[in-house]
Order: sequence, then C-alpha cells, then structure tokens
Amino acid sequence: MNKTLPVISILGGTGALGTGLARRWLQAGYKVIIGSRTEEKAEQAVADLKATMAERGVSNPSLQAMANLPAAEAAEIAVLTVPFAHQIETLSLVKDALQDKVLIDVTVPLVPPKVGRVQLPEGGSAGQIAQNFMGDGTQVVSAFQNVAAYHLQEGQTLDCDILVCGDSKDAREVGITLVEATGMRGFHAGPIANAAAVEAMTSVLITINPTYKCHSGIRISNI
Repeated sequence: MNKTLPVISILGGTGALGTGLARRWLQAGYKVIIGSRTEEKAEQAVADLKATMAERGVSNPSLQAMANLPAAEAAEIAVLTVPFAHQIETLSLVKDALQDKVLIDVTVPLVPPKVGRVQLPEGGSAGQIAQNFMGDGTQVVSAFQNVAAYHLQEGQTLDCDILVCGDSKDAREVGITLVEATGMRGFHAGPIANAAAVEAMTSVLITINPTYKCHSGIRISNI
C-alpha cells in the first residue's frame, strides 16, 4: 500500500454502498476501515468483502473492522453511508472525533415507501443538515448520491459522474480525489447548499430505473 494515502473510515459501511466504495478504494491502494454500530457486524462485512476481493484476484487488502466511534477516531477522512433516518444519531456519536477532518456525506433523504418522489427535509438537504450539525470544525462534503451501489460492487468501468458539494474548495478537492480513485469523474458543484439538487436527482434516477431496466447515473457533457 502507498503509505502516503489517507486512512478512510466508512461509517455505517456494512451495506452495498459502503462496501462497494470500500472495494474501489482498496483497489486504488487506500487503507479502509469499515465502521458499524457493532464491531461484530463490521467484522462480518469485512470478512465477506475480503472473500469477494480474493475471488477477483486481490489478496490481503488493507481492510479493518471497528465500531463507528473508534473508526471515526482512526479516520483521516470519514465517509458516512447510513440511511437518512440514522444520520444524526450516527453523527452525534462521532462528532468530537471528526473535528478538524473532512466528512464525505453520502446520505440521501429518501422517505420510504415513495423513494421515487423528491422529499427534501426542512434543513434543505442531508448534506446541509450534516454541516449545520457538525459545525465549522468539520468540513462536510456531499458526494456519491447518484451512483448505484450495484455498479460499485461490479468490476466494470463506471459510466457515471459525481457532483461534489461543500463550502470548502479544498475539502471538495479531497472528495474529487476519492471519486477519481473509484474510476469516475468528479466535478465541483458549489457550496453545500447545492447538495439539495444532487440529492433530489437520486429520486429522479430511482424513477427512471424500472422504466428502462437499468441502474442509471448522470454524465456531465461538453467538458
């Protein structure tokens, strides 16, 4: 592993989205920690991910399991991949541990069962809620809402672009570097307030998918 690469902790990272991102970053040489509410659940996800990667010819990935709090403490960059209903609960646990760090928030405010309908929260967006809650000590970046976990789990090249929002340009650059490490293109999409538009697009894509029998994403043209 390239020791100059930062340690990435994926909080609530045991699902398809978290492990899909983990697989891509591990292949790019990052050290990844999978966090969960319990270390046991994280350990099971790590075991399954290692087995999958071994089948694809990747042995001994730099991968570790922890509960969310120690994972946040060990992180140089944290990534939050929990359902919207658990966003603040998880951030409350790790708030102090993420001071002076970049947090990539992948949360989408979907409201089951009508996940194909845009229903943004009163706070404007999940990304804005996270930044307001964490305060100025944590640089929140909103990204990865419009890529299907299905594609992250596959070995194929990803035909999808990622819009990256955040109030700090330097923090957005961190997010774009992580996007590029997954094999996609990342684009500066403005302040965290703009995350509302990106998050809303997820419901639009969810509506498109069954009609065209696909796992759709977005592409930025003429660049």
